[in-house]
Amino acid sequence: MTDDWAVEVDELVKEFPAPDGGVLKAVGGISFQVSKGECFGLLGPNGAGKTTTLEIIESLQTPSSGTTRVLGLDSQRDQKDVRERIGVQLQAGAYFDFLTLTEILDLFGSFYEKRLDPAELLEKVSLTDKAKARVAHLSGGQKQRFSIVAAMVNDPEVLFLDEPTTGLDPQARRNLWDFITEINKVDGKTVILTTHYMEEAELLCDRVAIIDQGEIVALDSPLALVKNLPAAYRITLVLTKAVDQADLEAIDGIVEVGESEEVDGGLHRYVLNAKESEKALKATLSWIDSSGSKAEDIRVGAATLEDVFLETTGKSLRD
Repeated sequence: MTDDWAVEVDELVKEFPAPDGGVLKAVGGISFQVSKGECFGLLGPNGAGKTTTLEIIESLQTPSSGTTRVLGLDSQRDQKDVRERIGVQLQAGAYFDFLTLTEILDLFGSFYEKRLDPAELLEKVSLTDKAKARVAHLSGGQKQRFSIVAAMVNDPEVLFLDEPTTGLDPQARRNLWDFITEINKVDGKTVILTTHYMEEAELLCDRVAIIDQGEIVALDSPLALVKNLPAAYRITLVLTKAVDQADLEAIDGIVEVGESEEVDGGLHRYVLNAKESEKALKATLSWIDSSGSKAEDIRVGAATLEDVFLETTGKSLRD
């Protein structure tokens, strides 16, 4: 244990009875730590074990074995003290239908020794004018913002967000990203979130753990995970005629041809995976000049966490 950790997970295992009479291992002995003030993401497909892991840390489930600690407190032995110092986001449907936003925040605050003023919380998410409204009368983005401040009634040191932007349109999602960044970087709260969205994890998280089938298959900063790929960059070529993929893979700096297809107008599209973008691009342009090929379009882009997930698990992030 160290005072620098907000969360410590050590050899955590969670098993459930399987329908066939066996055992289903939802979490398979994972370990990780989250620093105080960090935004840490758990990334993975449905059923990977993300939510189960969070609920054990939050004292909402018991582990089969292993330990979890929050701010030095054991999640199972010190449940009351842990709950006083954390905030857990609920989905909008979990709120009381006939209470106003202020009444809900008052009610939730009554469960804690320390509580914040509902008016202060609503102002923080620009919902002051909705103080007497019910949750059902809010837009999707407003509901999600409210769900986060409802988890902050006790001024928590660690905030847990489970897929906070699911179902939101792009503008509402970006607004919520700004709010989460403010909570983390300005207010200094530790944020632990789960998400299906790779862009969300890349933008918000200092580090991410990619979980698949209850195991951590990668853990680092988003940038480091991408840079550690065998091919961290993509060069997309649209050529006027088909070429031999072996010729493309022989270009200096190209690791492999990731995709090839014929597109509209008889053009041919190739995605070249490269370790270093500058070196590979120069060699690719030189190859085009010397081969007599003609490029209608050339684009260079970095790989993403989706590529990391494909590399480490063999499946799409959203499978």
